[in-house]
Amino acid sequence: MAGLLWPAAPALAQRRDHERARAALEAGEIRPLAEVLTDIERRFMGRVIEAELERDDGQWLYELKLLPPNGRVYSLEVDARTGEVLSSRGPVQHRR
Repeated sequence: MAGLLWPAAPALAQRRDHERARAALEAGEIRPLAEVLTDIERRFMGRVIEAELERDDGQWLYELKLLPPNGRVYSLEVDARTGEVLSSRGPVQHRR
């Protein structure tokens, strides 16, 4: 019987995450993802291929993965409220 509930569990968690993100946006706690992506793709080489919103120690963060022309994926951790890049991993490429 419990096995029948399993497929719904990820969908429910995803809906809750979406509701939390929408509430944070409406409360002004985060910037819209579209604005952050536009800014990041203007400042850094590559296209964002993955974006996640997480809450870490009370701070909202966007975790972004970018794919530049050379194909070497890198990651940026961005403050979701200000758009400030907090950290990076991999071969980050800035635009000139």
